[in-house]
Amino acid sequence: MTIEGKSLEHFYGREQVLKGVDVTIRPGEFVAIIGESGSGKTTLLSILSTLLHPTHGEVRYEGKGLDALGNIDTFRRRKIGFVFQFHYLIGYLTLRENIALAALAEYADQIDPLMERLGIERLGGRYSDEVSGGERQRAAIARALINRPRVVFADEPTGNLDTKNALGVYELFAQFSQEGTAFVVASHDKKITEFADTIIEMEDGVVKKVITR
Repeated sequence: MTIEGKSLEHFYGREQVLKGVDVTIRPGEFVAIIGESGSGKTTLLSILSTLLHPTHGEVRYEGKGLDALGNIDTFRRRKIGFVFQFHYLIGYLTLRENIALAALAEYADQIDPLMERLGIERLGGRYSDEVSGGERQRAAIARALINRPRVVFADEPTGNLDTKNALGVYELFAQFSQEGTAFVVASHDKKITEFADTIIEMEDGVVKKVITR
């Protein structure tokens, strides 16, 4: 799914945090949006992922504006996955139950194979407070991927992980992107640039540089 953001501007009150940003996300692309805190990267990610409407400008998904997508909840569930800095797993559900809760009926038989691929199948019966931070984040990644979305958006997905686990997450993103799922990741961690196909550097609400490999 190609996603195009055109002339994106956004204000929080009187503070302008995006200043005329143009960006294109291509199918299967691993895009890293990097920048310091306050650069606008999280706001851009939120707008591209349909979670936030821009003050000005528009986002198009395969050439269609947001209003032409139909039920936005259905669109998100079938086309988009989300991974956040905090895993947001439901504490009273096991890891497997968290993933199953997100799964559409046609993908229910993919839960165990996906968990196995992510190295957490043996932990399926455990709760989030019984596993490590890296294992929790892998469960959150499985939840995001279970419905085979066209694109996964991730906001600081390694912010609470050590270097080894952070690199493991980036490696997973790279592997799945090679299989056709695009990843758009906002991060201040420059290690991500070793894995991404395209790097968007942001500063003070504008795109300062785009590097494509």
